Amino acid sequence: MSHKVRWARARPLVQWFAFALFFFLFLSTTYRGKDLISYPVNLFLRFDPLLLLATLFSTHRVPSFMLPALITVAFAFLLGRAFCGWICPLGTLNDLVSSFNKRRGQGRGGNGYRIKYWVLFFLLASSLFTVQLVGLLDPISLLIRSLTVAAEPVWNLLLRGLFDFLYDHGIRAFEPLYRFLQSWILTPRQPFYHQALFIALILAAILLLNLWRRRLWCTHLCPLGALLGLIAAVSPVERKVTEGCNLCGICVAECPSGAASTREGVWKKAECLLCGRCQLLCPQGAIGFGFSRGKGGQKERIDLRRREVIGALAGGAIFSSLLLGGRPSRRPGVIRPPGSLPEEEFLRRCVRCGECMKVCLTGGLQPAFLQAGLEGIWTPVFDFRLGYCQYSCTLCTQVCPTGAIRRLTPEEKAKVRIGIAHIDRSRCIPYAQGINCIVCEEHCPTPKKAISFVEGEVMTPRGRRRVKLPTVDPSLCIGCGICEYKCPLKDRPAIVVTPLGESREGPFLLAV
Repeated sequence: MSHKVRWARARPLVQWFAFALFFFLFLSTTYRGKDLISYPVNLFLRFDPLLLLATLFSTHRVPSFMLPALITVAFAFLLGRAFCGWICPLGTLNDLVSSFNKRRGQGRGGNGYRIKYWVLFFLLASSLFTVQLVGLLDPISLLIRSLTVAAEPVWNLLLRGLFDFLYDHGIRAFEPLYRFLQSWILTPRQPFYHQALFIALILAAILLLNLWRRRLWCTHLCPLGALLGLIAAVSPVERKVTEGCNLCGICVAECPSGAASTREGVWKKAECLLCGRCQLLCPQGAIGFGFSRGKGGQKERIDLRRREVIGALAGGAIFSSLLLGGRPSRRPGVIRPPGSLPEEEFLRRCVRCGECMKVCLTGGLQPAFLQAGLEGIWTPVFDFRLGYCQYSCTLCTQVCPTGAIRRLTPEEKAKVRIGIAHIDRSRCIPYAQGINCIVCEEHCPTPKKAISFVEGEVMTPRGRRRVKLPTVDPSLCIGCGICEYKCPLKDRPAIVVTPLGESREGPFLLAV
């Protein structure tokens, strides 16, 4: 990394290659006609040391499937925050939007960079108290969740609408392009998610902040950047300024992270993204980077005051205690994906990345808001009015990066109960209207139907009528929700699934 070699010119190529890989894996987290996902689609999440540390703290176990994150830690020990400047996909998008910000002098910021360390300590303290909130602000989780819930539905809708318009006007020259998009970009169904606008606004705010100050998220708010900054403080990489420097101030004005925003010649090592912008712009060629063999040049330590650190840690502990103390004795009636761990353990592991929602065949998995409690916000829950759990599908069990959802084989999945269907006789068409309806029984996927019929009489305004009355066998029902999804009463289905007797909470004993 000699200062004579313009290594920084390679950064855009590395950045966009890493982003292309990230986006390819994101697109691959989709059903493409195979029940097995061929690529390690959660690769970026498994290389995220913040998720590793938070999961370790919240579960008090070492998540072996996330150990690749140690490679990122070693990378930070060696090269500082190069991950932020060269690899992070959200950082790349921030760089892209920052390129439209032409204002100078933004590197002369104050001490706002300390905020991200307060956020980091707050989140880690919460994790120690078994409240997993890191996924809300971790940049990899945040970006995948935002693309899944907000961006992908939009580009599917726009692209399909465009080609429908072209076909309606007899323009078919773009059919090969449409087939390519169907194979790689578009999803088999039009996605829809609750809270899409809210989540889109969060991502939009993060990106638009770059028009006010370049990479503000990375420098002031990102908890992963804070963690890597703490590691980077001991990296052997040093910024070197030769005697040819004439104190022109270009490096200070143009530094996107504010790492060169202090007294001339002093460098905030933990804030440097190793972008090399100062080296490329220096008119004297006086700036370079290299590995230190000794004490190194002038650098400024992370200015973290003890009271601020203690306050952030205490805030996370108190907030977590309030959440845990206010947790109801009977947990909310939410239905989790098959293979989910027991609720408390599930909440300790789930990082709200949205991978399971992205890969759901029917769109039934949705981000929770408050139905799972405040600590369960944006965790996956089933909404059987939008979709159901496909009987033979195990895709969501293949993509979870933290083990909150266990991997299941199709044979294991067929035995997992995520709930039990219940019939509301006051609304069910045969019971309430005396008219035969076989929709729920017809769609029940279990080998031996969990829904069957008994002949019976019901009273109607036209007198007593004999009809087929549907009944649910709780020992056969797995709670897949297709009966609720297909029920003709769309406003409020007459058959609903509740989490009663789900497999993850132990054996379900039927009353005799």
